[in-house]
Amino acid sequence: MEKTTLIGPFKQIIPMTGLPLKGAIKDSELQIIPDGGILIKDSVIVAIGNFQNLQAEINPEETILLKGNHVCVPGFIDAHTHICFGGSRAKDYAMRNAGKTYLEIAHSGGGIWDTVTQTRMATQEELTKNTIKRANRHLKNGTTTIEVKSGYGLTVEEELKMLRAIKNANCSTLPDLIPTCLAAHMLPKDFLGTETAYLAEIAEGLFPILKAEKLANRIDAFIEESAFSSKDIKAYFEKATKMGFDITVHADQFTPGGSKVAVDHNAVSADHLEASTENEVVLLANSTTIAVALPGASIGLGCDFTPARKLLDAGGSLAIASDHNPGSAPMGDLLTQASILGTFQKLTNAEVLAGITYRAAAALNLSDRGKLAEGLLADFGVFHSDNYQDILYNQGNLKPCMVWKDGNLVYDKHK
Repeated sequence: MEKTTLIGPFKQIIPMTGLPLKGAIKDSELQIIPDGGILIKDSVIVAIGNFQNLQAEINPEETILLKGNHVCVPGFIDAHTHICFGGSRAKDYAMRNAGKTYLEIAHSGGGIWDTVTQTRMATQEELTKNTIKRANRHLKNGTTTIEVKSGYGLTVEEELKMLRAIKNANCSTLPDLIPTCLAAHMLPKDFLGTETAYLAEIAEGLFPILKAEKLANRIDAFIEESAFSSKDIKAYFEKATKMGFDITVHADQFTPGGSKVAVDHNAVSADHLEASTENEVVLLANSTTIAVALPGASIGLGCDFTPARKLLDAGGSLAIASDHNPGSAPMGDLLTQASILGTFQKLTNAEVLAGITYRAAAALNLSDRGKLAEGLLADFGVFHSDNYQDILYNQGNLKPCMVWKDGNLVYDKHK
């Protein structure tokens, strides 16, 4: 029999409710519940409000009393990562900081193809183990849902190995892993045909198995001069859409153009956007596609940030993700990166928190999380503080002291 559990009192609960999906958000719009409590039953929030009132009115079967000052926010959602991979690209990082270009690094044996080679050498069991390790590190930083891409296999069998590893990892991790097929990451060097021939082979050989084994319901592609063009990807995305997959796009990372592909194919999200111009900003703002900023890639590559302020002011919806990967974004600390993006793009605390909670959930087409409200998953992080502003003020240095996932205390700093 399920029991009700009341947790609190929290000095502040920031539920992230009553806020828009699109456009700018003022900090004054944030709802703050003082001296609050969260009532959960099984994995779901039953009620949220004043702690003493909930205690008196409902008489829960269990009460978890918190001592000291605590702030509670929804569990963070990282909507774009590549945490399933083999090997390391530390050499790339050193070369890049020493002044080598992306092409020079690739010609010397580095770049994405280096990770493809190392990932192909890894066993499925090794990939599963490493994905679990990275995912649980994210959890300790307050992230309870993590999107994970394939894309370092680049053959039907190697992509299946990655996606099966992600599926197996999801059975052994505390955060939820949301798989995405990124077989269209680049044209593999050992494929002798054209881009369209490769994509046709992948769509024909891989898509049906993804459905049959329930390995992924999301199809991604890298639209870039060094990867795939809008013309290359058209039939691939059309087939994916016809089969019921959600579409997402690596867009405008080095050159513009990917955003239009995303909007034209009704993509759930367009991610990266470091090279987006005013045209792409307006295009995304007037669409249903969620813009996803990846500050980790900007920090790792030393390039411009996504024009987050312009996107929000134009009426767009902005999520923020870590892009945790072995090459361009090895940090993998979503809270730190989001805080830094907020500083450089002049984002309000409300906009940053929205970008890593409910707007990130929308970028993954998830409606059961990202806010603290009745009927939603009981996923939340707890910080030692009496003021929610401390979370971003400390730029990632203030970590959660507790994390709840599906109504269970899954991380406690004091234990």
